[in-house]
Amino acid sequence: MSAEHATTTLVVNPTAGRGRALKILPKVMDEFVRGLPEGSLRVMQATSFEDAGKLCREVVAAAQANAATRDSLVVMGGDGMMHLGVNACGGTNVPLGMIPAGTGNDICRGVNLPIDSVKAAKIIVEGNTMEMDLALVVGKLSHGNTHRYVGSVVATGYDARVSVRGASSSPLWGPLTYAVAALQELRNFQPVQYRIRIDGVERTLPAMFIAVSNGGKYGGGMWIAPKASITDGLLDITIVHPVSKFTLLRLLGKMFDGSFATDPAIEMTTGREVVIDGDGLVPMADGETLGEIPLGVTCAPGALTVYVPNQSPLAKRRKK
Repeated sequence: MSAEHATTTLVVNPTAGRGRALKILPKVMDEFVRGLPEGSLRVMQATSFEDAGKLCREVVAAAQANAATRDSLVVMGGDGMMHLGVNACGGTNVPLGMIPAGTGNDICRGVNLPIDSVKAAKIIVEGNTMEMDLALVVGKLSHGNTHRYVGSVVATGYDARVSVRGASSSPLWGPLTYAVAALQELRNFQPVQYRIRIDGVERTLPAMFIAVSNGGKYGGGMWIAPKASITDGLLDITIVHPVSKFTLLRLLGKMFDGSFATDPAIEMTTGREVVIDGDGLVPMADGETLGEIPLGVTCAPGALTVYVPNQSPLAKRRKK
């Protein structure tokens, strides 16, 4: 059977974006129905985060068992849904399509996908893919896992605490959730003590936070690693050394355009393997809790096949 008869399975989190995903779903389906061969689209609405993960894994397992058809998984929702898709497809040759419909959408931003759900669906219909790197986290992780792929950023310090606070904040804040949580967390935050090892070189230092990036964006579009590449086989490590609360607030504002990187308090480097340990750290990634410290982060080159705009220089067109 040729690739043009492949099945595209769309797994949706209907509660993403505080109901936005469910509202935009009919328009996304219209885009798929117009662009994909008749009968090749299957839609599944998850009943919970756990159910979504189970559905994603089942779709990928079926696609691997029927590899000749080049079936693909598409996830629609926030960064949590993207994270599930990344972990279902990571390390396989099953293509992943991502349709942002959450509040942060940082994994999609890191791959230069449009934040508009319908435009993202159109990219999947066009069928251009590329192989991108992922960060592979190893350790005593949540839900009994020992390893997990990450598409965007591993956070452990002030940034991670803001994510935790933001996840439990009132939905009334909408897109301002991260900013409000950042201000609330800043009141009592003090630098944390890190013990890290980058490609075998050990360091002990205090820092406001150390972010290990794959895609380079988090916090609703904050460009924590302006030079990050998803195809260079490297992780980007951003260290924010101890600063006053006022300075940290100023730096946070400048992270949306990447201009914070020139500040003397900022240190940036790259590596293939990072071990993170320290006191009072809270590991987070892709908007989800990771588990316990210590943990290891390595770059997994080309671990994920993902649909991208056809103008991407690394895109590979679907075979007809």
